[in-house]
Amino acid sequence: MNFFRAASRKLLLVLGASALLSVPAATAYASSTTGTGWIRLAHLSPNTPAVDVYLYSFGNSNAMIVLHHVAYGTVSPYESVPAGDYSVAMRAAGASATSQPVLSTSVTIAVGHAYTVAGLGPESGLRLAVLDDDLTTPPGQALVRVIEASLKQQLVTVSVGSTTLAGGLKFASVSSYRAVSPGTVTVTVSSSGGKATSSVTLAAGTVHTLVVLDGASGLEVVNLEDASGSGTPPAGGVSTGFGGTAPRGPGSPVPWLVAIGAGSLLALTGGLRLRRSRQLNTGV
Repeated sequence: MNFFRAASRKLLLVLGASALLSVPAATAYASSTTGTGWIRLAHLSPNTPAVDVYLYSFGNSNAMIVLHHVAYGTVSPYESVPAGDYSVAMRAAGASATSQPVLSTSVTIAVGHAYTVAGLGPESGLRLAVLDDDLTTPPGQALVRVIEASLKQQLVTVSVGSTTLAGGLKFASVSSYRAVSPGTVTVTVSSSGGKATSSVTLAAGTVHTLVVLDGASGLEVVNLEDASGSGTPPAGGVSTGFGGTAPRGPGSPVPWLVAIGAGSLLALTGGLRLRRSRQLNTGV
């Protein structure tokens, strides 16, 4: 009787796993991320040396995340964290973790929202800006915004195809998101010092931030993918276009559920076979 009770429990586990397999992937993923948000950290101050960046949960002196030797132009991947209040501290690269931060700010992570905390401006006027990153787009559209982080060209105009995303955007400022038609488009960055162009692919349902940087031979642009569809941010920072690739967001849980269901089924059938063998051997 004990064996049949155990077998029944295992069968319920298998049936439960099978029921989970019938849940759409988006629903299963949403439930697995309940109570969390996302944050990424960026160093976008051209004349500020490399820094160490710390993320603290409010009231806890032990850092949750530490990024060492973060140089200008670096944007971290998104990190999933529980919703709540946090502080971000920036210290000179290699400085003691207990030393006074060069700069710090607070950020409240709301459930299902994503944020970029970026060091912006010149070294003499460095500040940490908290940006609220959009994760969803109008149907069939892509969203794009611009961060102007070029100190050499302090006023730029950025266009996607024939659409002007930001006209006369000042150094250390951030434009609003603009909806654009999806496709492979030409991004043009114009300034008094000339212009730079490149081709970028904007898929429907994706959200992008174009960061204008000072490069070794003129203006450079980094294409960050803020969200890759379904209202969830990607795992990585830099996307295609102007160089670099970003890992996609968390995958569908279905393969894991299949593995769980298969494992439970094997355990159940194995237990039944073992019990049957013992019965034959003992005559019970």
